[in-house]
Amino acid sequence: MGAGRIIAVVVAALGWAVASSASAQTTGSLTTGAAARATPAAAEAARTSLPAVVVAAHVGVEGQRTRLTFDLTRPVEMRAFALADPYRVIVDLDEVNFHIAPPQAQSRGLVKTFRFGLFAPGKSRIVIELTGPATIERALTIEGGEGTPPRLHLDLVRTDADGFRRAMTERAVSNIARRGDRETLGPRLSPRVEEDGGPPLIVIDPGHGGIDPGAIAPSTGDEEKMIVLDFAKVLRDKLAAGGRYRVLMTRDRDIFVPLADRVRMARDARAQLFISVHADSIRGANENARGVTVYTLSDRASDADSERLAERENKADAIAGLDLSEEPSEVADILIDLTRRETRIYSANFARTLAGEMRQVTRMHTLPLRSAGFQVLRAHDIPSVLVELGFVTSRRDVEMLTSAIWRERTADSVSKAVDQFFAARNRGPVAPAARR
Repeated sequence: MGAGRIIAVVVAALGWAVASSASAQTTGSLTTGAAARATPAAAEAARTSLPAVVVAAHVGVEGQRTRLTFDLTRPVEMRAFALADPYRVIVDLDEVNFHIAPPQAQSRGLVKTFRFGLFAPGKSRIVIELTGPATIERALTIEGGEGTPPRLHLDLVRTDADGFRRAMTERAVSNIARRGDRETLGPRLSPRVEEDGGPPLIVIDPGHGGIDPGAIAPSTGDEEKMIVLDFAKVLRDKLAAGGRYRVLMTRDRDIFVPLADRVRMARDARAQLFISVHADSIRGANENARGVTVYTLSDRASDADSERLAERENKADAIAGLDLSEEPSEVADILIDLTRRETRIYSANFARTLAGEMRQVTRMHTLPLRSAGFQVLRAHDIPSVLVELGFVTSRRDVEMLTSAIWRERTADSVSKAVDQFFAARNRGPVAPAARR
């Protein structure tokens, strides 16, 4: 992965600080060169026009209290609140860049792990997983002084489940906070959808993003969120070329988008095909766990591995710190159910076509067609598939997934499958999907 890429990583919390050289490199890039020739006021304006940078983090423990601080290049506004199931603390702040090297995995005090990354345009988030229930005693930004950098300061105090519930009641999350939890990246169209009746609209959904890195390749450190984004951009360009299709991406940069919003984007834009792109991982994987798998939605998973994968993917919102306690349940309706049945037939037919085309250019998994209850495939009126491009736990698959040549060739095969899908839909009524 490119050295300049600012990535969101899963890190275990312990007392630590990034080496001073990282801070020097960060601040130096803002003050040398043009700033040396500019007036102090101009230099300050240039500096503050860029996002602040988190250059170090520290964890300290005193009895029942755990203190977590983040050193900054300049102060930013912050807001912190706690959530349960699992117990965690969410810190929202203005957009920042994280220049923090991950330490070795080890819990300390109340902090089990924490993640960080871009959560929405202009907004970053830190999700702190806790070892048990805790209350936020203090959360603020410290301006800093001579010899002391500005800091985000968070004091957590251990409590029990009843104490946590009382604290949640007393310090309920404000309406602003609740809206902030659901702030997301808006739809991005290529070209812009102006009216119905144009070329078919296809939604490409690069999985994960921002604060949620997805699976991480143990051999190289490459993250699923960037692997699938790189592939999705190539696929978008191929589908949009020639004007045969309009293309919407649920995200076109490293940002988090909730699962429900990904589906909502597709439905609001009246998409006619939804393709979610991921890269699988498996515990204890060996070189035999390789290749592409195409998933469709089903209420009952086709196998145990598919069920476990769907459970992992469906936890993306919790990983990013969303409060899911008030999510609406799915509305039951006879017409919706009839539409869903027809949509699943279209989805299964496209999955078979897609697997057939991809097999011509890349390695497929031994069971390339599977199904499970993926939340992101639940649009009842849009044929939808989830494509696992390969296993990041396989060194050979990672070499493939990060190859520009492989991306071009594989995106071509997906484009051919899309052509066949819409050609078949234009010929007449849907036919039942053939059995594997």
